[in-house]
Parts: sequence; structure tokens; C-alpha cells
Amino acid sequence: MSDALTVPLTPVQKVAALLISLGAESASEVLKSIDDEQTVELLAMEIASLQNLNQDTMSSVFEEFYALFQASGYIASGGVNFARNILEKAYGDERADEILERLVASMTAQPFDFFNKADPAQLAASFQNENPQMVALVLSYLSAEQSAAILSALNTNLQIEVASRVANMDRTNPDILREVERILENKFSSVVSTDYTKAGGVEALAEILNRSDRATERAILDEMEMTDPDNAQRVRELMFVFEDIVTLDDRAIQRVLREVETKDLALALKGSPKMLQDKIFRNMSERAAAMLQEDMEYMGAVRSKDVQEKQTYIVSAVRALEAAGEIVISRGDEEDDFIE
Repeated sequence: MSDALTVPLTPVQKVAALLISLGAESASEVLKSIDDEQTVELLAMEIASLQNLNQDTMSSVFEEFYALFQASGYIASGGVNFARNILEKAYGDERADEILERLVASMTAQPFDFFNKADPAQLAASFQNENPQMVALVLSYLSAEQSAAILSALNTNLQIEVASRVANMDRTNPDILREVERILENKFSSVVSTDYTKAGGVEALAEILNRSDRATERAILDEMEMTDPDNAQRVRELMFVFEDIVTLDDRAIQRVLREVETKDLALALKGSPKMLQDKIFRNMSERAAAMLQEDMEYMGAVRSKDVQEKQTYIVSAVRALEAAGEIVISRGDEEDDFIE
């Protein structure tokens, strides 16, 4: 075979070439494990476009990835110096430095990673008097779980302001980002190329709110409906809230009900829209529906916090079933195609 590519492969093309060599089944499993949809799409396009790679090209790709995996194992076993000593013996000084430089760069932590290890309540207390834009920038880079915990602990006014800024954030100059990171690491030490780095956006806010408690989620979305309705709608389309259960088809609701205890469902439905309650009842046997209604009536007044906790629990069950491919959640105006 002749090599159709007359220039060296880009890093993405190299990954695509490696996936091609693995075969369709293994390559699909690798792609499934990648969370970033843009990365998956980019790899898919490169896989589709790569053709007639000769044996020398493929051998070079294999050798490069093998060296990187080797180096990664050496670093894990004995650190960077240990890895350098072994790689220098195997590949020579220049090649060893090149391998380590690329590997260490790929292992570099996300900006503000030091905040991921800090107590979220302490961070929230420290952030109360900080600039909302700064707080939004930090939350955009932290893990969704850590950001959700911090956001939940902020006072309501700051919550809304930070959430709005996360949703409207787009790109941050890397030089500014590094300087802000350096300043914040020093300031909060006791608590814990010219391209632009993507952070924030409605996707980030939806991911954070998906992991927040029900009260935080509701307060932020309700306020955004008034102050920033366009982004509020976009966020809602990217996430699933308790009231959205009414949009599930009957089979999906029946599957969800098998995961939820009747007592938890009764508490979660207290004060929920009648349309939602009716849909739940319709997907239960008459006897089970009657028992559920009876439980709700005899329950009397309940704490809002308890209701919200159960709603969050049920939404988590819905999302888990969707992730497992057992149910389908329709988002926004999207329509699914069905094949007979």
C-alpha cells in the first residue's frame, strides 16, 4: 500500500490510526469511554478520512504509543527520574527527553486542580467576598462534584451571579489563567502557545447543576428564567430535573418505578404538579396507585428539604438508567428516529 499522507500525522491522526489498527469493536469501546463529545467527533472524522497508511507509518505510530505507555508505567513505579534513566538507556538522551516532555505535558493537572482537594464548605466561605467572575472561572475548571458542593454552600445572591457568569463564560487567555491560578494558590494556600482554553458555558453549568442538590438547582434556574431566559432554557435542555419525569414515555416511567421505593416516591411527589402525579399513577397497578395516594395523604405536612432530597435521589436514578441505556431522555426539541 502507498501512503496517501505526504506530511507527518497530527496527534489526533495518530490516535485515529491507532484506533483503526485496534479494529471496529475495540475502537468503539475506546470511543465510548471518552466523555468529550467534540473529541469523539474529531476522532471519528479522522478515522473516516485516513486511508492507505503504509506499514512504516503504522510502525512509527505503534512505537510512539508504546514508548509513551512504557514511560507512564516507569513514572508510576519510580517517578520521573527513574523513568528518565530507563528511557535514556533504551532510546538515548534526546529521545528520552522528548518522550518525557510529551508525557508530563499530557499529565499536567487542570487549572485550579489544588481546589479539588480542598473542603468545599471552607472554599465557599472564602469565596463569599470574592469577585463573582473569579469564582465562576474557578468552578468552570473544577470537577463537577466539587463545583456543585461549593455552589450549594454560597449565599443565594452569589449563587445566582456565579451561575450566570459560568453560563456566559467562553474562553480565557491562558497567560491570564496561569496568573490568576498563581495568585489564588498563594491567597488560599491555607484552605487548601497562545491558544485560548475553553471553560464554562451552559454545558458546564448544566453539568454542575446535575450534581447539585434540588434546592440549589431550583433556585438558580428559577432566577435565571427571569434574568437570563435564553441561557436558562439552554441549561434545562441539557439537564433533567424532577418535573421532567412527565416527559418520559410510559415504558421508561415503569422502569424508573422499579428502582424507587414507594415511601420515597410518596415523599418526592408531595407538592409536585398534578400532571406529573397523574402520569405516575397511570403507570402503576390500581392497587399500587391507591397505596401510593394513601401514603401521600397520611404523610401530612413534610419538610421541603426532605422532599427535595427524595426528588434528587429519583432524578439520579433516572440519569443512571439513561447512562446504562435502559431508558431514553428526550432533551429540548430533538426528535428520535425509529427504525422498523
